Amino acid sequence: MRILLTGSSGWLGRFLAPMLRARGDVVIGLDIAPGADTDILGSVADRGLVDRVFADHGIEAVIHGGALHKPDIARYPAQAFIDVNITGTLNLLEAAVAAGHDRFVFTSTTSLMISEAIRAERADHAVWLDETSGPLAPRNIYGVTKRAAEQLCRLAHREQGLNCVVLRTSRFFPEEDDTHRALSGENMKANELLHRRLTVEDAARGHLVALDRAPQIGFGTFILSAPTPFDRGECGELKRDAATVIARHFPDAAKLYASKGWELPQSIGRVYDAALAEKLLGFRCETDFASVLDSIRQNKPLPFAHDPDYVSPKEIAGVG
Repeated sequence: MRILLTGSSGWLGRFLAPMLRARGDVVIGLDIAPGADTDILGSVADRGLVDRVFADHGIEAVIHGGALHKPDIARYPAQAFIDVNITGTLNLLEAAVAAGHDRFVFTSTTSLMISEAIRAERADHAVWLDETSGPLAPRNIYGVTKRAAEQLCRLAHREQGLNCVVLRTSRFFPEEDDTHRALSGENMKANELLHRRLTVEDAARGHLVALDRAPQIGFGTFILSAPTPFDRGECGELKRDAATVIARHFPDAAKLYASKGWELPQSIGRVYDAALAEKLLGFRCETDFASVLDSIRQNKPLPFAHDPDYVSPKEIAGVG
């Protein structure tokens, strides 16, 4: 297939584009910043550009990973999020419908599922989050615009018959967390694989599966996250004493962590359940918390990327 990949210079794009090419797809990368996998510089908010790309390159399917993200809130006005995340998605959907496409994959985020109450962890238990959770009350302009874009995908399927798969990815960024610095970046990322993270490689693989399955799915929304070892019955204990729950599942975790000077979480406030993606898409992340422990046991490199110096290509290029 000739696939338009938006966000091709970004962290996900640089892993996704080579995977697509390796299986024989032709990738046309679109991004506002230059990159090894970007063929066209420009914004999805530019409808004229989007139409020209479809016409000039014979686009047959879209993976829409380009967006303004949560850290961009400090750098860009709300209108920019509306232009890129909402209008840009509508531009691509309408172009895909006009071209007669049978599949469209949209990269969304679990962030839109987190209300202020969930973020503040006011509950006396870990909040179990799956595709049925709600009502949704996104806490910032990023979440609001990604939720609106999800609904545009739903409408495109319902009204025009475009098969759309929405992937709510949990965390896979390589840089330091922009709000929490209590632990080292690697320690925090390892902990998050228990309940709210996946590797960028798994995120890319999930998009390939969604692209292939879209015609059979029709429309579907799926959480992509490393499989959690926990179950709903452990939510109360996870909030009160997560270390004990972790020890039950991984008896040597504390010892292995101690060898690196790391700390296990004492309390977990939310858990993302990716079981639906495994059931309906047939996709399960390859890397999980057990993979981290295995790497420590065997003195091998950690199975996830950590780059405290990572900067978005658009910020390096000075565009946006």
